[in-house]
Amino acid sequence: MSGTAVGSRPVGGLSPWRAIVGFGLVSLAADMVYEGARSITGPLLGQLGASAFLVGVVTGIGEAAALVLRLVFGRAADRSHRYWPMTIVGYALTAVSVPLLAITPLVGGSGLVVACALILVERTGKAVRSPAKSTLLAHVATGVGLGKAFGVHKALDQTGSFTGPLIVAGLVALTGAIWPAMAVLALPGAAAIAILAWMRLRVGEPADHLTVHAAAGTARSATLPRAFWLFAASSGAATAGLVTFGVISFHLARERVVPLPAIPVVYAAGMAIEAIAALATGFGYDRFHGRVLYVLPVFVAAVPWLAFTDRVVLALLGVLVWGAANGIQDSTVKALVADLVPSGLRATAYGVFAAIQGAGAIAGGALAGALYARSVPLLGWIIAVVEALAVGLYIATLHTSTETPGREREFIR
Repeated sequence: MSGTAVGSRPVGGLSPWRAIVGFGLVSLAADMVYEGARSITGPLLGQLGASAFLVGVVTGIGEAAALVLRLVFGRAADRSHRYWPMTIVGYALTAVSVPLLAITPLVGGSGLVVACALILVERTGKAVRSPAKSTLLAHVATGVGLGKAFGVHKALDQTGSFTGPLIVAGLVALTGAIWPAMAVLALPGAAAIAILAWMRLRVGEPADHLTVHAAAGTARSATLPRAFWLFAASSGAATAGLVTFGVISFHLARERVVPLPAIPVVYAAGMAIEAIAALATGFGYDRFHGRVLYVLPVFVAAVPWLAFTDRVVLALLGVLVWGAANGIQDSTVKALVADLVPSGLRATAYGVFAAIQGAGAIAGGALAGALYARSVPLLGWIIAVVEALAVGLYIATLHTSTETPGREREFIR
C-alpha cells in the first residue's frame, strides 16, 4: 500500500501542500458545476412553477441531505476504509446530475419534479464524498496546519464557486434561458473527475496508521468527546439560522431587486467573500484557535435583516455577509472538528457533525420559506434568538476542555 506521510514529507508522489492544492483543484472544478447551478436554483424552480415555500423546502431538504446523510457515509468510510472510492462516487453524482437540469424545461409538467429530484441527487453526492474527502485532506495536512490547509483548500474551492455562477450569468444573459447554462456545466464536471482520477494515482491510499486508528475508532464510536457534541449543537443552531441562497435568490428575482441575469453575479460575489473569509479565519485559527469562530453567529444573524430588503445596496451586503458565514462554516469549523476527535474517528465525527447541521438546515429552510412571505422582521428576530443559543453552546464548548485530550485542548482555547 502506498503510504500517506505527514508534515513536510511526500504524500505518495506529492508533497502535502501539492496534495492540498490537488484536492483544491478538484473542488474548484466541481464547484463550478454545483455552485453555478445553485446560483440560479430559485429562479429555475420558480419558472417551473414552484412557490417560495417549495423553494425553501427543497433547498432546505437538499442542504439537509448533504449534511444528514454524511452520518451514514462517514461511518461507512471509517468502517470500510474506502475513502477514495466514496470520494470519487460522490463527485460523479454531482458531475452527472447538474447538467441534467438542462432537460427540465423541456419535459412539460414533470419538469418541476425532475428538477427537485436532481437537486436532491446532487446534494446526496456531496454527502457521499464529504466525510471521506475531509478525512483525506485533514490527514495529508497534519503538520502543515489544519486551519491553513482547510482555508487554502476552501479558497481554491471558492474560485470555482465564483467562476461557475459567472459562466451561468453570461449564458443566461446571452440566451435568455437557464437550461443552456446547465448543459455547459458538464465540461467542468468532466474536468473534476479527470483531476480526481489523477490525484488518486499520485496520492495513493491513506497511511497504515490511519487505517489502524479508523478500525480502533469504530469500536470506540461512543468516545467522541463532550466538547465535540457541544460544538456540533452550536454549529447546528448556526446552520438553522443561515437562510439558503435559494430563498435569497427567489426574493431578488420576485422583488426585482436586481435583474435575473445579474443574480448569478451576486452569488459569485458571495462566493468570493466566502473564499476570503475561509482564508482569514483559517490562518487565524492556527494562531488564535477556536476564538475566531465567535464571529460566525453574528454574521448569520445579520443576513435576513440585510438580504430581504428591496434596497440594492443592503441586499448585496446581505449576500456578502451570507458568503462570509458560509466560508467559515465550511472550512474553519472543519479544522476544529479534526482537532476535537481522534484521527481514526474523523470521518465518523464529520458525519455526525454534519447530521446535526442538517437537522438545523431543514428546519431553517422551512422556517425561512414559510416566514419570508409573512414577516421578514419576525424571521430576523427568531434567527437572532437561535444564534444567541449558538453562542451560548460555543462558550460551553470552549469551557469543556477538561474532557478533551491534551493535544486538542490547546487548539480550542
